[in-house]
Amino acid sequence: MAKIQQALNDSALARWTVLVLVASMMFFAYMFVDILSPLASLLEKTPHLGWNQGVFGTYAAGEYLLNVFGFLILAGIILDKMGVRFTGTLSASLMVIGAAIKYIGISEWFGANEMVWLNSWWPSMPGSAKMAMFGFMIFGCGCEMAGTTVSKVLAKWFKGKEMALAMGLEMSIARIGVFAAMFFSPLISHHFAKDGLDSVTAPFLFSALLLVIGLLNYLVFCVMDNKFDKQLAAAGEKVDTSDPEDEFHISDLGQIFRSKMFWIIALLCVLYYSAIFPFQRFATNFLEETLSISNAEAAGLFKWFPILAMVLTPFLGAFIDNKGKGASMMMIGAIIMIVCHSIFAFVLPAYPHKWLALVTILVLGVSFSLVPASMWPSVPKIIDEKVLGSAYCLIFWVQNIGLCLVPMLIGKLRVVTNGYLVPMIVFASFGVLAFILSLALKVEDKKKGYGLELPNKK
Repeated sequence: MAKIQQALNDSALARWTVLVLVASMMFFAYMFVDILSPLASLLEKTPHLGWNQGVFGTYAAGEYLLNVFGFLILAGIILDKMGVRFTGTLSASLMVIGAAIKYIGISEWFGANEMVWLNSWWPSMPGSAKMAMFGFMIFGCGCEMAGTTVSKVLAKWFKGKEMALAMGLEMSIARIGVFAAMFFSPLISHHFAKDGLDSVTAPFLFSALLLVIGLLNYLVFCVMDNKFDKQLAAAGEKVDTSDPEDEFHISDLGQIFRSKMFWIIALLCVLYYSAIFPFQRFATNFLEETLSISNAEAAGLFKWFPILAMVLTPFLGAFIDNKGKGASMMMIGAIIMIVCHSIFAFVLPAYPHKWLALVTILVLGVSFSLVPASMWPSVPKIIDEKVLGSAYCLIFWVQNIGLCLVPMLIGKLRVVTNGYLVPMIVFASFGVLAFILSLALKVEDKKKGYGLELPNKK
């Protein structure tokens, strides 16, 4: 086999440029996901919308609905059969299309021209929410497909190098999108206020246009990745379109489903993220009610949630690359999450101080660093590279089942209990189950020697 003298990914500038290009796409995606979260109470006041918390929870679940019903499994097959360039471009395009549909749904024009048939079914959901939810479904397919594609991109470009650091930095950059949503959404909304009411559509349109930039960035990456694959092919190494004996087959999915470690990580993932992302949807409103503060103040507090995660994740990734201890970090992250949600449930309502809320939010961000920074680089250690894309997609599929059902559950609990005590207990319970699974993961790794506690660098 010929040896590549200097592959493109051997250049630090090239591989870190790839990181910036694909991470920026995820930054814009994360920003779009939560752009309406700080405006939850405004959605109820906007005349052409008139949503309530139950409607908002159902709408939020729409992001994951098509993924739950099989799209993510298809996405994994597409990724392993067609490669990262085709799949990433498709996913970025779906996000842009979904955003456009969703914008139509929440626009004043649509509110004034709703189709009669749209209101004739599912009467508890306004027509605007149905249209926005449909757009969110399309966006969600693209977003989750993009997440798995980016993971495979980084596994490919940083193989044998700073993989955990790269994945940690990608997650950090993406999470700045949550900060940006919480920071900019209320500002843009207020700036474009009309008739004394802040705008819902202005911050949404701003975020949607950024998704177009994300698509363009990914196209630039595709040019670089095509050159990299040509280098690998010239050296006789595997590329996305490999030799027939190495080609992905649908029957290979059985290899994933038979893996005990896969199921432990997948269930750990769904429990952990079900206590994070659905919480983000309701966090601003929770703080607004619990602390008796304005919507803008509540968003201002919660915008700091991803900051410690953003700062710590790269360092944790570098630590895992050099020292290991990935399974242990997942256990610590689950414990921190249990403590934080318990404080939200029992302590903060009794002592409604903004400083306490801020400290708890920041500490929760530490948990949001520990678990993902250690979880995602662990997957290539337990799954064959040939089916790695499908493995990531199947993990995301299991995760999406929880992310689809939990917002609806929390929205219903909010309506039934008229408070946040029970929802926060539910989130804390997810943390307890996640800890049990992280403990099982460490025990299984010790038995079988997958190397989850070992460094990534060779």
